[in-house]
Amino acid sequence: MKIRVEKFIVIIILIMIIVYFPAGLTAEHNFPFHPGEKMTFEVRWSFILAGEAVIELLPVESFNGVESYHFVFTARTSPFVDLFYKVRDRIESFTDKDMTHSLLYIKIHRGKSKKDVTVNFDWERQEAQYLGMGEDREPVPIMPGTFDPLSVFYAFRLHDLNENIESSIPFTDGKKCVIGKAKVIRRENINVAGVPYDTFLVEPDMEDIGGVFEKSKNAKLQIWVTADDRRVPVRIKSRVIVGNFVADLVSYEDGFTANINTEQQDMS
Repeated sequence: MKIRVEKFIVIIILIMIIVYFPAGLTAEHNFPFHPGEKMTFEVRWSFILAGEAVIELLPVESFNGVESYHFVFTARTSPFVDLFYKVRDRIESFTDKDMTHSLLYIKIHRGKSKKDVTVNFDWERQEAQYLGMGEDREPVPIMPGTFDPLSVFYAFRLHDLNENIESSIPFTDGKKCVIGKAKVIRRENINVAGVPYDTFLVEPDMEDIGGVFEKSKNAKLQIWVTADDRRVPVRIKSRVIVGNFVADLVSYEDGFTANINTEQQDMS
């Protein structure tokens, strides 16, 4: 009888693991990213060096008593582009450490104009509220497992990739909550800044994406990510109303070894 009870307990534990841990996600130590990871991109607008963008994961910290990941995106235009359209942006995102949902989203825009946005996530009420310089909005309902526009990028990296696979994750900017979809188009070898990479080409569905994508006819976004367990984006291309942009990875730090230059690293 004792053996049967122990077997029963083991079965219950296995069922709990299956129910409470979404398919495609792994334990924390197997996440494809770690605190300290930093990606630096050189952004070009047609043949013009437009600026630089950096995406990084800061050390784990406590947010309202919850151990959290802190993601940061910064972007700045080059001195030449500053003459026409200066941009100094910073976006911050907080998620729970298990990467199951967002906790807070902050966007700070500086340049020719100024705009500060905060999106608060209330998981007891399952809603998110957009607050932004006199543009405070009514809370919008959110789905379980909803992320913000920055952390959803990391949430997609938790999923295994293969040709023709499509992933779906709910996310919100505080104005509406949509299902973000991305499809793996093909496996492809590309050269970025003179470095060869084995990658998967991923194309997000732009139907529910707002901003400049919403205003652009036939807008398109393509992301090449390494075909390994880290799934690091090495090139991002967009086609929008104001032109074509290409962001190429020029340096990468994996969170364990600092200052890894892409020219000295083979991530294929």
